[in-house]
Amino acid sequence: MIDFPHINMGEILCYKTNQFLAFNKPNGIPVQSKEGRSLHHFANAYAKRPLHLIHRIDQPVSGLVLFGRNAKAAASISEQFSLGQVQRKYFAVVADKPDVPEGSLHHFLVHNKKVNKSIVADTSDPEAKECRLDYRFLRSSESYHLIEISLETGRHHQVRAQLAEAGMFIKGDVKYGARRANKDRSIHLHAAEMQFRHPVSGEVIKLVAPCPDEVLWKALLE
Repeated sequence: MIDFPHINMGEILCYKTNQFLAFNKPNGIPVQSKEGRSLHHFANAYAKRPLHLIHRIDQPVSGLVLFGRNAKAAASISEQFSLGQVQRKYFAVVADKPDVPEGSLHHFLVHNKKVNKSIVADTSDPEAKECRLDYRFLRSSESYHLIEISLETGRHHQVRAQLAEAGMFIKGDVKYGARRANKDRSIHLHAAEMQFRHPVSGEVIKLVAPCPDEVLWKALLE
C-alpha cells in the first residue's frame, strides 16, 4: 500500500493555474476520507489553502484528479462534468482480449451502497442510470491486454462494471470478477487524459497523466 505521509505532491502535480490544480493520484490512496489521510488532505497542505474537490476516482485506481482553487472555478468545471462536456480517457489492463477490437458499451447501472458496487440492471429499475463508453484494443503482452476507454458518462464504478459485464476483467479487480488481486490491492485502471474548457478564459485544456511506473504498464505502453 502507499505510504501516505511520504507522497511528494510536487512530483505528482500535473497542472497548476490560479483556478485549479491537477494531480496524478497514485493507486491506493483515497481521493477523500473522513480520516484525513487522503489526496484532498495532502493537496490542501500543498496549496496551503482549502481546495474544492471537483470529481473523484476510485481508491485502487490511479490518474488525474482535479481540485478548484476557488468555488467559482470548481463550480464551472463541475458543471462541465454534469453536462458531459469533459472528455476523459482511461487505460485498462484486462485478462481477456476483447472479441471485437473496438466498440461501444451501453448499460444501465444501479449503485448498491451496502457492498459499494455497481450492478447491471434492467432499464425498468427506477434507480438505474444509463452508462456509455467506447473502447479500443491497443496491444497485448504475453498474458494481458491494453484497452483504451473513452467515457461518455461518468457513473459510480462505470468502467469497472461495464468492462466486467463485457467479459473484459481488469487485472486485480476482484470486486468485478478478476481471478486474483494485485499484491498492493491496486487495479490496473488509469485515468490518463482529460479535456475541458478553462473556467475563465474558455480555452480548451488538455491534461495528460503518465501511467504508473510499473513493469506491466511499461511493457504494454512501450
